Amino acid sequence: MLLSARMQKNLWVVPAADARAAPLAQALKISPLVAQVLVNRGIADAQAANVFLRPKLTELIRPDRMPGIGPAVERLKRAVESKEKITVYGDYDVDGITGVSILWQLLTLLGATVDYYIPHRIDEGYGLNLDAVRSLAEAGTSLLVTVDCGITAVRAAELAQELGLDLVITDHHRPEEVLPDAVALVHPALDESYPNQESAGAMVAYKLAWALADEFSRGPRLEPKLREFMLNATSLAAIGTVADVVDLRGENHVLTSFGLAALPEAQLCGLRALIASAGLEGKGLDSYAIGFKLAPILNAAGRMGHARLAVELMTCTSELRARQIAEYLKDQNTQRQQCERKILKTACQMVVERGLNHPDRRSIVLAAEGWHTGVLGIVASRIVDRFFRPTIMINASPGESGAAQGSARSIPGFCLLSAIKACGGHLASFGGHEMAAGLTIVPDRIDDFAADFEAYAAEHLKADDVVAHLNIDAITPLRQFTRESVAQLEMLGPFGEGNPKPIFATKGLRLAAPPRRVGAKGDHLQFAITDNTATVRCVGFRMGPLEKKLLESEYFNVAYEAQINTYNGNRNVEFVAIDVQFE
Repeated sequence: MLLSARMQKNLWVVPAADARAAPLAQALKISPLVAQVLVNRGIADAQAANVFLRPKLTELIRPDRMPGIGPAVERLKRAVESKEKITVYGDYDVDGITGVSILWQLLTLLGATVDYYIPHRIDEGYGLNLDAVRSLAEAGTSLLVTVDCGITAVRAAELAQELGLDLVITDHHRPEEVLPDAVALVHPALDESYPNQESAGAMVAYKLAWALADEFSRGPRLEPKLREFMLNATSLAAIGTVADVVDLRGENHVLTSFGLAALPEAQLCGLRALIASAGLEGKGLDSYAIGFKLAPILNAAGRMGHARLAVELMTCTSELRARQIAEYLKDQNTQRQQCERKILKTACQMVVERGLNHPDRRSIVLAAEGWHTGVLGIVASRIVDRFFRPTIMINASPGESGAAQGSARSIPGFCLLSAIKACGGHLASFGGHEMAAGLTIVPDRIDDFAADFEAYAAEHLKADDVVAHLNIDAITPLRQFTRESVAQLEMLGPFGEGNPKPIFATKGLRLAAPPRRVGAKGDHLQFAITDNTATVRCVGFRMGPLEKKLLESEYFNVAYEAQINTYNGNRNVEFVAIDVQFE
C-alpha cells in the first residue's frame, strides 16, 4: 500500500473511457484492459503498441544519431590508438556507476590506457569539481570523459582547457544557456529532434560505447568480443535507467526489457555477485528488483562510503573479489537502512510537532545536526510520500567549508530547481532538476531560507496540489479479470516512471467473506470482495486497521493491482489493494 494512502485520503484520478481502446484490442488480439492501459500511456497506434508489447533490440536508436557522438568517437579513437591516459569521470549514483562501468570496460577491451574517477558524495559533492580536474591533470590524464554529469560545468571545462586537458562530456541533465567548452558534448537534449530526450546517463554512455565498438569493428557487425560485451552491457544500462527513474517508454522500454531478461544469465561476475548478495539467484528479475533490491546495494557505496567500490564491483573479473565487495556493500546497505529509519522517525515527529503537515502549509524544511548527508535524499522522498509536500532535509552540522548540506525532493507539478533558485540568495550553492535537488547553506541562514521557500511554495501551490493523487487506469467490473487478461497485463512491463504498474478500481463492492488480519503484528489484511459479477481475494499491506471499517460498511470502493497467485500448483487471480474508500 502506498505510504501516502496511510497518511491522508487519496484523490482518485480516472481517465475518460477512450474509443481507441476497443479497435486496438481487436487489432492486437489483446484484452481490453491491456488496450486501455496502452492508450493511457499515450500508445494508441497498433504498430507502436505491438513494438511496446514485443520489444526487440533492433528497435534501439542507432548511436550515430546521438547529438555530439561523432566528435567524441573521433577523439577517443585517437586517444586509444596513441595510448593516451583516459579517465572516465562519473556521478556517484547508480546511473553514474553503471555508465562509468560500461565505458571503462569497453575502452579496456579496445586496449586503451584508462582509469575511472568517482567523486566522494559528501567531501566533493555532485559534478565535475575543480580540485578533481587539477589532480587528474597532474596525474597525467590527457582526455577526461564525464558520465552523468558535466553539462553545467562551465568553470571546470575552462580549467581543463587551461591545464591542457581535453574534455568529452556525456550527460542527460538539463543544459543551461551557456554550455561548457569541450571537445564534444554528448547529450540527447542538444538536438530536439533526437527521439529519446529522456535518456538516462547510463544510456548515453551505452550509446558512446556502442559507437566506439562500431568504429573499431572491421565489418558491418561488431567483432565477437565487442558484441558479447555490448549485449551484457544492456543489463548495466537497464539498472542505471530504472534506478534514475527516467520514462520507461520508447527506447528506454526496449533497452530495459532486454537488459532485465539478460540479467539472470549475466556474464559479468560483478552482476552475478550483486544478484546473489540480494538473494535473487534463480528468480525472475523485474524493475522492482532493480529499484528496491539491486540499486540500493550499489547506492550504499556512495551514501555510506565511496562509490568507487561499486564501480570496482561492476567491472570486477575475479569471482572471489566480486563476492567480497557485494557482501560488504550489502552490509553497508543494512547500515544505510538503519540510519534512514532513525532519521525518518525523528523527521516525522518534527513535522507533526511543528504543524508542518497542517492543510495551510505547502512545504517542509527540516534541519538537525548529525544527520547523515548520504541518506537525506531518501528520507526526503519518504517524507514526500507521507505528507505530499516538497521537502528539504538539511544536515545542520557545517562541513569544512562552513556550510551545511541538504537534499530536496518534490511533488509532481512543482519545479524544485525554480523554487530553490528563487531563494538562492540564502544558499552557498545548489543544483538539480524539477523533482530532486541538492544545496549547501550556512547554518544561520536556514530559518530565513525555510521561510522564503514556504512563501514561494504557498504562491505556486494550491490546497488541491498537496493532496496525493492516485492514478487509476480504469473503473471496471471484476468479471474482466480472467487469468488470461491478468497474465497479458505483465506484457506491459517493465514498469516504472511513465509506465507505472496498472491500477484498476471497482466501486460498490461488498465483502464476500470476513476480513482477516495477518502478518507478525497483524498489520496486513486479507479479504474477499464481490460486485455480483465475480469474487476476488485481496491482500492489503498495512491495511490491518481497516478491518473494523470494512465490517461496518455495506459498500466500499477498492483500487488495486491485479496479479496471478500461484499456490500449490493452482493459478488464481488475486488483487493487491492499493486504496480503500468508503462511501
